Amino acid sequence: MALRGPAGLGPGCRRPLDEAVAAAEGREAPALLAAGGAPEDEEEDDGRGRGLLRWDGFSAWLHCVCVVGFDLELGQAVEVIYPQHSKLTDKEKTNICYLSFPDSNSGCLGDTQFCFRFRQSSGRRVSLHCLLDQFDKDLPVYLKKDPAYFYGYVYFRQVRDKTLKRGYFQKSLVLISKLPYIHFFHTVLKQIAPEYFEKSEPYLEAACNDVDRWPAPVPGKTLHLPIMGVVMKVRIPTCHDKPGTTQIVQFTQQADTNISVILPTVHEVDLFRCFCPVFLHSQMLWELVLLGEPLVVMAPSPSESSETVLALVNSSFSHLFCFVLFCFVLYRPSVILGVTNPFFAKTLQHWPHIIRIGDLKPTGEIPKQVKVKKLKNLKTLDSKPGVYTSYKPYLNRDEEIIKQLQKGVQQKRPSEAQSVILRRYFLELTQSFIIPLERYVASLMPLQKSISPWKSPPQLRQFLPEEFMKTLEKTGPQLTSRIKGDWIGLYRHFLKSPNFDGWFKTRRKEMTQKLEALHLEALCEEDLLLWIQKHTEVETVDLVLKLKNKLLQADREHLPVKPDTMEKLRTHIDAIILALPEDLQGILLKTGMT
Repeated sequence: MALRGPAGLGPGCRRPLDEAVAAAEGREAPALLAAGGAPEDEEEDDGRGRGLLRWDGFSAWLHCVCVVGFDLELGQAVEVIYPQHSKLTDKEKTNICYLSFPDSNSGCLGDTQFCFRFRQSSGRRVSLHCLLDQFDKDLPVYLKKDPAYFYGYVYFRQVRDKTLKRGYFQKSLVLISKLPYIHFFHTVLKQIAPEYFEKSEPYLEAACNDVDRWPAPVPGKTLHLPIMGVVMKVRIPTCHDKPGTTQIVQFTQQADTNISVILPTVHEVDLFRCFCPVFLHSQMLWELVLLGEPLVVMAPSPSESSETVLALVNSSFSHLFCFVLFCFVLYRPSVILGVTNPFFAKTLQHWPHIIRIGDLKPTGEIPKQVKVKKLKNLKTLDSKPGVYTSYKPYLNRDEEIIKQLQKGVQQKRPSEAQSVILRRYFLELTQSFIIPLERYVASLMPLQKSISPWKSPPQLRQFLPEEFMKTLEKTGPQLTSRIKGDWIGLYRHFLKSPNFDGWFKTRRKEMTQKLEALHLEALCEEDLLLWIQKHTEVETVDLVLKLKNKLLQADREHLPVKPDTMEKLRTHIDAIILALPEDLQGILLKTGMT
């Protein structure tokens, strides 16, 4: 869908005709050249005792940086792609152009930040940055990369300029990344975008060179990241962190005196500010997100739209699932859409759940609470803010959390503190819901004593919905939650939802990998040299090949195997090979890995 953006051409947007034509035709426009920079395949020392190819450090964090301007004849156009070797397909460039310019009634005068997610073009070569794939296994589910998508982090500036034909300077600086680190990249943009709009391309080049010198985004490590004279201190969460906590240590040592910015989170948004207009209905919205119900967020600006979508994602299964963010479609998949164009008020009125919000108030100001309204009332472009749905919540409203938040408003409690309260509430609600499911799924795991080194690992038992339902009477959410209501109905609805399919698929994969790891451990405990004495050479060679495949599988699938187990298995393989005739030894040592 082609959405027309606001017009205007600002300083710094002057481009040769061939570049403009290239952008219009979807060809690769000439990109910024790093003056004096190393060629893309030149190896340089990163100062940490290892050689890196030019831009390897940059690629660990970003795919590229784009500058999108508005051309009077061509509309939105990608003016700059940096570094110069970064590749974007025609379709990807088109998506970036349309999604990085606001389209709303507000006009978005001044500076606006927001984010979007878009699908990579089919046929794109898989990233060669294998190191990032290694890091992925230590990340929480909601921070893992999705190989099918890019994130776009936007800093858009629109200011009046009488020297321009249309009277406005309009331009977006866009960071394209595989990493869903919303708060982190918004902070990076706040540091570099205002200066870029003043100093143009040389400043952007210098900022990208800073990023190229950053350490890799290793989960669990506290990282110091310099960017244009500012040093940011961040820590990327791991899957082992306790949910709802931040592990970054506030600096008190003298060694931290150079730190300019400390980020307690890389991904979270101001939850209470986004939920403020609807916090009376926050529990109902939690149910809708939990059940994977299609949701549309209509807001006057892209920043309010994308932040509200992200807040909804964070409200429910954020530590278990990833959701589709901020896109424009006309069918009804299990997604949360954020839109700004008033055209959608009528086009999307067939969607079952719509949240229409007004301007979000600055921190400390409380907007009027919106009401739940019938969908049939959402007909005109000037519909009032509200939650338009016919959904009836399964659970009774928790008046205690509402009173707690209202008291915070009256006492002018900081938004950050309100967000902590709301986030803890959602986390406890989600945990109360998921614990009975986790307990039942764990019972599907075969007993360890049933694992034999000489047989394939046993299969998981089948998930039986009615069998699970029977467990709720004694070990249901009533053990951990004060909230009353139709929990059984909520579970039945959830088991039929796409979110259950995604969650159970992930858990089944984890348990299957655990079984494979236990099978490897059982093999390591066997006396394999004694075994080969009782079997033929053909059977022994077959065993070696199978063991090597097991090692490859453990590495490829990141099986939860102890390091000493892997080492024991390699030792077994070497010992078996040395017990074979020399001609077979030569063949097997060249086959695969040991």
